[in-house]
Amino acid sequence: MRKLAKALVSATAVIGVAAGGLATAGTAIAAPAPTQQQTATSEAGTLAVVNLGLSTRQAKNVQCWLKHWDYKGQIDGLLGTNSWKAFQNYLEVARGYDGDIDGLVGPKTIQALQRELATAWDYNGEIDGIAGDQTKAAFKRFANAQAVYCS
Repeated sequence: MRKLAKALVSATAVIGVAAGGLATAGTAIAAPAPTQQQTATSEAGTLAVVNLGLSTRQAKNVQCWLKHWDYKGQIDGLLGTNSWKAFQNYLEVARGYDGDIDGLVGPKTIQALQRELATAWDYNGEIDGIAGDQTKAAFKRFANAQAVYCS
């Protein structure tokens, strides 16, 4: 009888520890992220950089050129929201961009960019709003040509 009681107490202890561990694990998984992490994630979305394959130097070239299109940000080689807002301003005037001037690089922005790249930057692909290899290669040619604005 003593062995049976000992085994029962041991089994109960193991089950209790396991259940407590699972309860704790479930609570840890379900716990909301701290406010600081949530804020950082929100800011990261706002500060997204979309260089479309450009090097830092090439992106700086584009930013120098964008100064003519109301870009007031730093020449840092990071094409973020403000860089793309300025680019959308240009694309609205020159290439029929009819989306929001929001700095988000969506299909309408890419289509207008592709129309620009087709005019003088050897882009021969579809105007499909997808920034594929041909779009990126033509965008690099465009960016290289804008180096004259950074002198």
